[in-house]
Amino acid sequence: MSDQAKPGTVWAWRHPKPEKVVGRCIGRTDVVVPARRAKRLARRIQKVARRHGLAQVVHTSPLQRCALVGRYLRRWGWTHVRDPALMELDFGTWDGLPWRDIPQEHIDQWCEAFAIHAPGDGEALQSLLTRAAAWSPIGQHTVVVGHAGWMLARRWVHDHPQQPPQQAAQWPASPPYGALWRLP
Repeated sequence: MSDQAKPGTVWAWRHPKPEKVVGRCIGRTDVVVPARRAKRLARRIQKVARRHGLAQVVHTSPLQRCALVGRYLRRWGWTHVRDPALMELDFGTWDGLPWRDIPQEHIDQWCEAFAIHAPGDGEALQSLLTRAAAWSPIGQHTVVVGHAGWMLARRWVHDHPQQPPQQAAQWPASPPYGALWRLP
């Protein structure tokens, strides 16, 4: 049975590309996504849901780059559930800063103990991995609009149970903005 047909599959889309984030550490900073990008992604989700018989329920992070897509879907008859468990990693005091303003030794400390060090005294990756693994989809196929970090964490815990990444070099590249991943 393909992942697409397995009960419990999470149909996860990464949020649309936000404005003014290049070169910045963005986790829980509530950055702006142009309405047209959010609406375009909502239309794509609606088409895929119709084609594959997905329930018209979307779960999003409460951050506006995800929630705006959910609000469009709600206008078109969907149920929109905002779920803090779908939030991006909390980078603490680093969040929103240009990467160049974060001391290199602090970044190096995080990279060396990637899963357990809390960048900017925020949230350790292990916490995000635990949160992503514990999140339970409702129904046969669940639609999510989320963040790259959450999507990567969800995939990581499926592919590497009980084996968090020890160094940053082990962490995979982020999915493109608006990408669809089918996650277990």
